[in-house]
Amino acid sequence: MNHVLQLNDGHTIPQLGLGVYKIPEDLAAGAVEIALEAGYRHIDTAALYANERGVGEGLARVALPRDEVFVTTKVWNADHGYDNTLRAFDESLAKLGLDYVDLYLIHWPAPRQDRYIDTYRALEALRADGRARSIGVSNFHTHHLDRLLAETDIVPAVNQVELHPWLQQTEVRAYNAAHGILTEDWSPLARGRAVGNATLDAIGARYGKTAAQVVLRWHIELGNVVIPKSVTPSRIRENLDVFDFTLDAADHATITTLDAGERTGKDPDDLD
Repeated sequence: MNHVLQLNDGHTIPQLGLGVYKIPEDLAAGAVEIALEAGYRHIDTAALYANERGVGEGLARVALPRDEVFVTTKVWNADHGYDNTLRAFDESLAKLGLDYVDLYLIHWPAPRQDRYIDTYRALEALRADGRARSIGVSNFHTHHLDRLLAETDIVPAVNQVELHPWLQQTEVRAYNAAHGILTEDWSPLARGRAVGNATLDAIGARYGKTAAQVVLRWHIELGNVVIPKSVTPSRIRENLDVFDFTLDAADHATITTLDAGERTGKDPDDLD
């Protein structure tokens, strides 16, 4: 799979990747192995997921050249702060069994802690060292980004946010685009809500695709990165099969009507 997007730092990122949230460590290696063999070249994990070691094992099983696989991980809220972040990164890198990660993110802003600026400065140092090729944030509202851009030196390459037809994040997407930040979508299928939706099923029937494939194609056509999660081999492969059809303007208009501002996770201002 060679569908990649350009980051603001000169690197590229595969547009569709495998997310491994809530995949137990003993299953993560197998899921990663299946995904890589199917053609995925982008794996998204985090310290919180407690499966970085399994992800690393899956990478080792397939043994692709390191520069052919894009690996993302994230620093958790409890490790915010400059020195804590550097220690947390070292732990993540050791578990993954890698010399560097392609993208390191602040998982949540945790604004009541008021440490995400110092945390991001640690990310800047990691990028300067080459141990994190690109750096960015996750779950940042525009007001978090305003402060970050004012008080740090490097514009984030990515802002990974919850985004799906019922939470289309129009304001955040526009802000990201205006500042050269790529939007990356987690929970792209709204934790399964897309499956069996009559509106999406009707669109999919016209293309011989499932509702999930329609939604993933919608993310792709928005110009975003998308990271669906699965441990089921057939679903992992199905989620990748979204590059052989195109939604029309009417399809996009119909999906736009589903937006209800409904989250499946927490509001970033409410998570410490």
